[in-house]
Amino acid sequence: MSKVYDFLNECGTYYLSTINDGAPATRPFGAVIEYEGTLYFSTANTKSVYEQLKENSNIQIVALRPQSREWIRINGKAVETQEILIKQAMLDAYEVLQARFQVDSSNYALFGITEMSAVLMGQSGETPIV
Repeated sequence: MSKVYDFLNECGTYYLSTINDGAPATRPFGAVIEYEGTLYFSTANTKSVYEQLKENSNIQIVALRPQSREWIRINGKAVETQEILIKQAMLDAYEVLQARFQVDSSNYALFGITEMSAVLMGQSGETPIV
């Protein structure tokens, strides 16, 4: 798992795709943590991405390593968590989120990625990571 987390951290921005009325919907994200072997990302429950995740938990994440041709594709299911320790870990890792959320904010949503598979794409082809 740490290889996937390290890659996303190095990229900074990654693109999260959800399903919106049967069609893909993709948007940039920047915050990700690894907690006890699971990757987590956050959003506000007032956004359309939250509704899309609740309706269909299948996601895909894509990120390109800066200054290279290496990129990663991650597939999985997004499962919302209410775990205060994990929510606090995300806030601790990203000061920018602290301006928007408190650990117990009613609009703060945190999702873990389950059933995850990841593939690294590079000059030597495709390499499964998870």
